[in-house]
Amino acid sequence: MMNRGIRGATTVSSNDEQEILEGTIVLLREMINRNQLDPEYISNIWITMTQDLDAAFPAKAIRGLEGWDLVPLMCSVEIPVKGSLPRCIRLMVQVNTEKSQKDIRHVYLNEAQRLRPDLSAATS
Repeated sequence: MMNRGIRGATTVSSNDEQEILEGTIVLLREMINRNQLDPEYISNIWITMTQDLDAAFPAKAIRGLEGWDLVPLMCSVEIPVKGSLPRCIRLMVQVNTEKSQKDIRHVYLNEAQRLRPDLSAATS
């Protein structure tokens, strides 16, 4: 088995706790569906948010999913680059898998599709 990273990103329309939590869950569920993920094979998840989002810890949403409470989660603030995409949540799911890099399906939702149009088109 190899350890592979699966990238995901989404945006929310406002700095609202419920919206951040729901946006995180929608993103992770899409990553789960596209990659047939089982939490038993996840080594960890890195979560970042842009500085304009501070109403909630997105890890709270993931811990609430059945079977995901033991997956190591780490939240951080995204680097504040001038002109970067606002209100963005990013996930880096590290999974132990037999899949090759080309078989991994990265997920970009909402305005985050602009971050990687090459990957967004391939996985939409």
